[in-house]
Amino acid sequence: MTPELRTPSPLFTQVDITPNVPAISTPTMGTGLEQSNLLRDILQALDRQNELMEELISQVNTVQRQRMQELSQWKAANPRLSKNCRVASEALAKVQTEFLASLAGEVNDNPEALLDGDFMLNEFIDRYGPRLAHLNGVLQVLSQLGSPLAPANP
Repeated sequence: MTPELRTPSPLFTQVDITPNVPAISTPTMGTGLEQSNLLRDILQALDRQNELMEELISQVNTVQRQRMQELSQWKAANPRLSKNCRVASEALAKVQTEFLASLAGEVNDNPEALLDGDFMLNEFIDRYGPRLAHLNGVLQVLSQLGSPLAPANP
């Protein structure tokens, strides 16, 4: 018996990856018209978007003007309370500065502990987070109520 000779299958094959598009393509007349229509549609959409943005800005400005007018009326009706709020906000701003300094000092003293352990990070957030949030909220209210009256619009 003679062994049959087999030809081994090739390990690599050749794959054609060239596109089946002709090298030179010429635009047709319809393509230019389609592009013009598409650009016109885009321009109309941008115009509509600009109109909507202007309307939104107008609405926001109206609400803001009304809020400022109400705040000015409140300040005019309560000048002594407004002045007390201004003094309190200045004092509370100093408290906030000291609080932030202690918070930053704790972070700078133990950065590895905060990075390495979830427990320490949670303790830090529980200790400083709510106080900082409430302090910022109170300070914001006091500073708004204590801000000087805006000059009347001519």
